[in-house]
Amino acid sequence: MTALDDVLAAHGAAVRPLYEVLGLLRSGSYELPDLVRLTAAPRRSVEDLLAALEPDLERSPAGVRISPGSRPAYASYSLPPLPDPLDAAVADQPALLTMLAERIAAVPPPLAALDHVQATPETVLRRALWLNSRYDLRRSKVLFLGDHDLTSLAVRAVCPEAELSVVDLDERVLSYLDTTGERGIFTAHADLRVGLPPALTGKADLVFSDPPYTPEGMGLFAARAVQALREPTEGRILLAYGYSPRHPALGAQVQRSLATLGLTFEAILPDFNRYTGAQAIGSAADLYVCQPTAKAKKSFARKGSSAIYTHGPQSVESAATKPGLLAAAREIASEGGLALETRPVGWATSGPEGDAVAMDLSADPGPWLLRTLLGTNARRLALLVPNNHPDLADAAAQAALTSLVADKYRLRLLRSTPDNRHAIVAADVVDHPSDLLTRAHARLANAALNVPKDLADLRLVDVPRHRLAELLPG
Repeated sequence: MTALDDVLAAHGAAVRPLYEVLGLLRSGSYELPDLVRLTAAPRRSVEDLLAALEPDLERSPAGVRISPGSRPAYASYSLPPLPDPLDAAVADQPALLTMLAERIAAVPPPLAALDHVQATPETVLRRALWLNSRYDLRRSKVLFLGDHDLTSLAVRAVCPEAELSVVDLDERVLSYLDTTGERGIFTAHADLRVGLPPALTGKADLVFSDPPYTPEGMGLFAARAVQALREPTEGRILLAYGYSPRHPALGAQVQRSLATLGLTFEAILPDFNRYTGAQAIGSAADLYVCQPTAKAKKSFARKGSSAIYTHGPQSVESAATKPGLLAAAREIASEGGLALETRPVGWATSGPEGDAVAMDLSADPGPWLLRTLLGTNARRLALLVPNNHPDLADAAAQAALTSLVADKYRLRLLRSTPDNRHAIVAADVVDHPSDLLTRAHARLANAALNVPKDLADLRLVDVPRHRLAELLPG
């Protein structure tokens, strides 16, 4: 078994996950993704182990296993199991686990461009149980920065008294939470690169997030988490983060990024989070429990780069838009001799009212177009977007977008302009624009009458899209 011994020896003291793989293979048949998920061993390490075992393996539609006749030879390759009290606590909540599994199964599909990887129902429940055992959630305000995993629903079920809020870039998640959680969880739209909604700044006792696993993404989400805390040095920030033990330098980069922000690592719980996918990191991630220092108060002023993800047009390796494409938007914006300015993506503040504004939204994951139309005041906008943008996808989507901003802008949707991968949305201000739409950065309680109570502290640019109809006449 020299080949097997060599693989095990290469992992040193951290070899336990591979012993667990061996134990599973001796007990039954498993697919490769299941071996990764159940043991938190990186996919590459499991593949190396299977290659070393190849002469003694049996393959079937159910997966792979060590053949019954070969199993006795592997009896010495085992370690005693490590009981986890949280596993027992999860097992004691079968009805709750079933409910969460059903909710997670129905959540909008993950978006690779936003680095969505679905946590298992057991992980979501583990998070809620651990938070409830560690903190007094009954008297706590808990903010979730992104919640495609639906951890907020699990916390609400475990501790109904907790005051929960979710901000997310993905409008689908906000709509799903409002429907599934029966609006017992406060929701707001935010792209953390643009900023945190003022209604949620300095309010939270705990912040939980499963951010993009890049140093840029982790650093930005952590900075916004500090900004959200009521008393940074008294609050706690909980971050899921995983990296392959085969590449510890990646973990070091992220830890340096967090430490630079002034966060101390109160605890790092290894392999706390398990996922369906993310096999390169063993379908697992640690739970970082961070306490901000006084230095952290200065960190949240940072503005995030658009490149924080590992996939898609907003990944850290993505290329910038070619200057010639934005030039086409600039030309349309300045038609009629309007004074032109080009602004970076953003709607956090109103900025100066210009004659004409051109903006590059070619990396728009979906929400930027509407938020820019709501949050930018100019006589004309020319916005470069992907030609397959969801708001341009079909006649119904185009009509919905046009209706939402009809009391502010008249839209021209120029598909396949300036090339077949892009489009330009040209917006010209109407004669008598809505006061609410031109005050999209004002607190709604001050900007509009008869505002739903739970929206009163938000600005129009922060309202989840599915609730805009409650405010806008269109």
